[in-house]
Amino acid sequence: MDNVVVVKLGGSSASSPDFARWIEAVEKATGNVVIIPGGGPFANTVRRYQSRIGYDETAAHAMTILAMEQFGYALKSLGTRMVTASSIEEIEAAFTDGKIPVWMPAGASLQHAELRDNHEVTSDSIAAWFAGRHRRSTLLLVKQLDVPANATVETLVHAEMVDPVFLDFLLPQTRIFLAGPGDIALAGKRFAEGGVPGRELRKATDMLDAAE
Repeated sequence: MDNVVVVKLGGSSASSPDFARWIEAVEKATGNVVIIPGGGPFANTVRRYQSRIGYDETAAHAMTILAMEQFGYALKSLGTRMVTASSIEEIEAAFTDGKIPVWMPAGASLQHAELRDNHEVTSDSIAAWFAGRHRRSTLLLVKQLDVPANATVETLVHAEMVDPVFLDFLLPQTRIFLAGPGDIALAGKRFAEGGVPGRELRKATDMLDAAE
């Protein structure tokens, strides 16, 4: 599976006025698109009740990954082309049928130690991990903030827009874009043309290497 646009649609976007517009935009895609759902309000509930119930970080981390699947089912119910998919075979079958797969990450994430055992891993790093396992993939992060023109991938980490281990999972060959509220107006057109909305980001280290 290659030439895929991996769209990380965060659970926090559910409270955004642009939420429905992003779903409509993604569904105009003419290329192969996979949606990685965030945990959003479902993950927040896990954290809210952790101190009350007393479950440990290992349990909380697993539960927040399961929260991604809850948001995934919500996305599937709101879209017209979206279907849930847990495996590469199901994703490819969705592509063949002209559907947009929403990846259910619990099975893979809880089986791989680098995702399961690192409690700093969030849905952003899981999306980067997924994109890195497929050739010539592009990762699009949909966020609720626009970034300045000179922003780099490191900017996202420093601004806590992604988790602190995100860079560990982002492979050099993975192109990364970030789209915010300012990109929604043209997002549907970009997807319909086979493109990716938002701004492409580079690593600061890559930019320094190029300058030298």
